[in-house]
Amino acid sequence: QVQVVESGGGLVQAGGSLTLSCAVSGNIFAFNAMEWHRQAPGKQRELVATITSGGSTNYADSVKGRFTISGDNAKSMVNLQMKNLKPEDTAVYYCAALLVSNSGGLPRNYWGQGTQVTVSS
Repeated sequence: QVQVVESGGGLVQAGGSLTLSCAVSGNIFAFNAMEWHRQAPGKQRELVATITSGGSTNYADSVKGRFTISGDNAKSMVNLQMKNLKPEDTAVYYCAALLVSNSGGLPRNYWGQGTQVTVSS
């Protein structure tokens, strides 16, 4: 019932910027947090940034100072502003919403399909 859809990926030159967006729809009882993850070929999926329902944020060391996560519970959206991009940022970026749906139960992650970000040297 809950759907997560990312957008905004693409090809960018090193040093450039991109902003990713994530829209969450469905019957949502409460948000706990929203997150951005990424996975490069041959690598494990890693957590990039998190924003909690209270507005607290945290970032992976590799992106701290370059990426900014922002969210809006009322609009059920989260953005990832990426600046000073590096080739090593190339990956599929996934949005995950940690929430409780109106169907009840414990909080769980709902995942989007991913959006490709490619940074050329």
